[in-house]
Amino acid sequence: MSLFKKVSVTAMAFAMVMGLAACGGSDSNSADATEGTDAPANAKKYIIATDTTFAPFEFQNESGQFVGIDLDLLAAIAEDQGFTYELNPLGFNAAVQALEAGQADGVIAGMSITEERQQKFNFSEPYFDSGVVMGVAAGNEEVTSYEDLAGKTVAIKIGTEGAAFAESIKDQYGFSTVTFDDSSAMYMDVMVGNSAACFEDYPVMGYAITQGVELKMVTDMEKGSSYGFAVAKEKNAELLEMFNNGLANLKENGKYQEIMDTYIQK
Repeated sequence: MSLFKKVSVTAMAFAMVMGLAACGGSDSNSADATEGTDAPANAKKYIIATDTTFAPFEFQNESGQFVGIDLDLLAAIAEDQGFTYELNPLGFNAAVQALEAGQADGVIAGMSITEERQQKFNFSEPYFDSGVVMGVAAGNEEVTSYEDLAGKTVAIKIGTEGAAFAESIKDQYGFSTVTFDDSSAMYMDVMVGNSAACFEDYPVMGYAITQGVELKMVTDMEKGSSYGFAVAKEKNAELLEMFNNGLANLKENGKYQEIMDTYIQK
């Protein structure tokens, strides 16, 4: 098979797996109003921004619906706490910017709780503990450690913990970085050989690989931050409280573990 055909076939398969739909498509895909079963008629509706392709936390299924750990948790918490919301899948960077600008009430997007972000946002209790790994193309036998990155280019996704980690070690190991807005494009850049490796949160890359993405993880997981639901400073305290209360209830009644087991196989 020619390289062009191989890349084209791989790209088509990857698009099906990761949901490479353009942000802001039809109303049914980009901003669904969702409400808990027991939500009162006068319940306040919140605007919740999220990423577009960060499987298994948020991604589009074959029907074009946004699903994943984050979105299942949000729906279950909304039902538990009796509030409604409108989902706005913008991409990670744009979602954070929307929260800063007051265009969204909250963000759930596999968002790591960091000291820098805590200066701008208030976070929920952690709902997932993650970490960063390095991935290379499945057939790459040359890059197996950070030392092998010397003189090479590494793909990173803007605003992520993987990007921050890569930037923190690039001078030490002598590599340069190229940035992408979404995981799908970042993975593809590595798969076609433009970049030697990429850095990503472990559950995200692990899920992508199980779904047929032709990468492999070649490092142990670096200890990372926990994920949290975010609201702007001094705003939507009631939403944050409901998220925390709902999360606690889901952990107690087993729904939280049920959601995790749906997307992450041990």
